[in-house]
Amino acid sequence: MPAIKILPHHELCPEGTTIQAAPGTSICEALLENGIAIEHACDMSCACTTCHVVVREGFRSLNEMEETEEDLLDRAWGLEPNSRLGCQAIVARQDLVVEIPKYTINHARENH
Repeated sequence: MPAIKILPHHELCPEGTTIQAAPGTSICEALLENGIAIEHACDMSCACTTCHVVVREGFRSLNEMEETEEDLLDRAWGLEPNSRLGCQAIVARQDLVVEIPKYTINHARENH
């Protein structure tokens, strides 16, 4: 199973960590299944940008981005060339290094 190294995030994963994810799983699902509470305001339906991640290593191994995701990413805080929506980025067989941006554009977080 591929490993996803999560770089430190001040709130969600202060020390950073490495998790395992089955191929075919989205990055967002993998994070949530491993106790990393990444925001996903649209319930992973590709309708917001709260699960925006930057894939530092392994970007090319992910599935190809669809137009809806590309359009939404234009609104994401801290957009970079290797940005993806975690709910749409599907893990293949290569290890990944992922950074969760410090901020999102979500103004009303659930359960906080």
